[in-house]
Amino acid sequence: MPNYRGGRINEEVKKEVSDIIRNNIKDPRLTAMISVTDAVVTKDLRYANIYISIFSLSEEEKASTFSALKSSSGFVRKELGHRINLRHTPEVLFQLDESIEKGMHIDSLLEKIKEK
Repeated sequence: MPNYRGGRINEEVKKEVSDIIRNNIKDPRLTAMISVTDAVVTKDLRYANIYISIFSLSEEEKASTFSALKSSSGFVRKELGHRINLRHTPEVLFQLDESIEKGMHIDSLLEKIKEK
């Protein structure tokens, strides 16, 4: 029998963390657009790897935004504990997901090939 609970927990954590970042974190360093692309909670519910994409024109702004997110992980964990009823509130670990940027780069390369 397949276990769908893990998938449901992952989706719920992804939705709630996205909402917390958008509405509750008041850090002035969060100037770039942030998108939560995935959330993976370990089976023992101790850790939640949150994959985020940061859309910014400069690398400095991207680094500053990522640093601000990492420093607010305790706040995000506390808010997550209030919103989701689990035995253990997972420790939030932010991971940078650059798959969207890589996909856009590949698309631009394909467009250049088409033009030739």
